[in-house]
Amino acid sequence: MAGGRVTRWLTEAVPRGRVAAFRTLVYLFVAADLVFFTPWVRARASVPGDLYQPLLVGRVLPLPTPTPALVGVIFWVLLALALLAATGRAHRLLGWSVFALYLEWMIIAMSYGKVDHDRFGLLVALAALPTAGRARHGDPTRTEAGGWALRVTQIAVICTYFLAAFAKFRFGGLDWATGSVLAKAIIRRGTDLADLIAGVPHLLLVAQFGILAFELLSPVVFVLPARARLATVGFFYSFHLVTMATITISFAPHLVAMASFLPLERVRPVAWLRRLGGGGPAGRLRRGGPAGRPGQLDDQPLAAAGDDLRPAPLHQP
Repeated sequence: MAGGRVTRWLTEAVPRGRVAAFRTLVYLFVAADLVFFTPWVRARASVPGDLYQPLLVGRVLPLPTPTPALVGVIFWVLLALALLAATGRAHRLLGWSVFALYLEWMIIAMSYGKVDHDRFGLLVALAALPTAGRARHGDPTRTEAGGWALRVTQIAVICTYFLAAFAKFRFGGLDWATGSVLAKAIIRRGTDLADLIAGVPHLLLVAQFGILAFELLSPVVFVLPARARLATVGFFYSFHLVTMATITISFAPHLVAMASFLPLERVRPVAWLRRLGGGGPAGRLRRGGPAGRPGQLDDQPLAAAGDDLRPAPLHQP
């Protein structure tokens, strides 16, 4: 019985449109990551090979020591494949290829002494999306395979928070909460807003305890009702917005993976562009009424998160 409930929870069906939107978002971010966020990885291949100390996965496989030629090939091939994968076509072939190449890109990036934990959720999303099946933007039919891909990404996102608290206790103990962690971060990379916050007595200590509590309690998001879950995810995003505004740490890949919680099927950029370009009415026409009475635009409100997003029945006057 318990196993069945867990299976149903892990494979809770979601609209295919949500999977399509998340897939496009993730693969477009991979392309943007190569160009804007981690282009410095290409410079790593120019340093002496002795400085390359691969992560465990890089030793187990094993993977070659990066060279300028190897990194250049990975960069251009991965960029092209990520843009193609964002279209949703050949989702298995392109999806697995993007995952393998991006994993190697991250191994190269993180094998020179610093490992960022904000990539975990994104890597899980890249590994799960090829299994999600076909999905088209705006498709309201539900899919368990797509639900599983989003669920395991959500679990990875929350594990990033929850395990971060254990890492703090492991390396800093309670001194992490009572010490000067945030003060040091503000001194190194703080903004004007951070300087104002630092001037408030004891506020940084309260913030450190709050961060630990937030990370330890983050799994609660899975047992909340749909609306409360969305509000909680909104709080997660606001937390990172404040982090960026104060100590300039973006967590961009983590934020992309966290979009797996959102009803992305409501975002219809193609429909918006058509509407802006005068390509069609804002809604679809209902069936016509009595003779001589024109049809009306369907202005039904968006469904709440978790609602059945199948088209509502057509109304007859």
